[in-house]
Amino acid sequence: MKKILIIPDTQCKPGVPNAHLGWLGKYIVDTRPDIIVHLGDHFDLPSLSSYDKGTAAIEGKRVVADIEAGREAMRLLEKPIISLQAAQRRYKKPIYNPRKVFLMGNHEQRLERYVNSNPELIGMLSYDDFDLKGWETYDYLQIVNIENILFSHYFANPMSGRPYTGRAASLLQRVGKSFVMGHRQELDFACRELVDGSKQLAIVAGAFYQHDEGYKGYQGNKHWRGVVVLHEAADGWADPMFVSLSYLERKYGK
Repeated sequence: MKKILIIPDTQCKPGVPNAHLGWLGKYIVDTRPDIIVHLGDHFDLPSLSSYDKGTAAIEGKRVVADIEAGREAMRLLEKPIISLQAAQRRYKKPIYNPRKVFLMGNHEQRLERYVNSNPELIGMLSYDDFDLKGWETYDYLQIVNIENILFSHYFANPMSGRPYTGRAASLLQRVGKSFVMGHRQELDFACRELVDGSKQLAIVAGAFYQHDEGYKGYQGNKHWRGVVVLHEAADGWADPMFVSLSYLERKYGK
């Protein structure tokens, strides 16, 4: 059985606070999950937004700055882990070395789409610029099976390629297996027991950031923000624990 820490969408970009990534790094050091899964949309890449193209919203934004903002936030996350590992080596103790999985989200895919539309940039811009050394990286919407639980940025209707809609319970019926996804700025959980006694869970968790998003307006930014820990994950089931951003701030933000 494994302890899996799930990081929902972090949406890092210039000008937004990122101290919570450092808080999370300290939490990881304290709790030592076996596996860390980032659900994607870490690199927000607003300079490549097709929605903002041709509008004032994109004025002054640069892809290099966008990428560096995501890289700096990742350094904050990993700094406490690297410090722990250095101390363990120094005192000849077992090294904490969790498996780290990163799922590309639709925001990371902005880079791929932009290069595809501007082929002269092939070889100059790529996912390698994210500098995700030490992470297993998976393409946008590629599904990763961990302990018979499916992880993806989101799950798509195979007929249309568009995200399934509906609450977690209805998504569980469509996906048919235990799953975890991000993408949607909310927290939604469902579970069910099957006739053979096995259990399945569904978790939608799509926000781990401090800032508000302008496109969501005054009423759309009140959603839950935090990380999820799956305890005793095995054979398609786990006991979920929801760790709020406000808790991490109270414990590690001083």
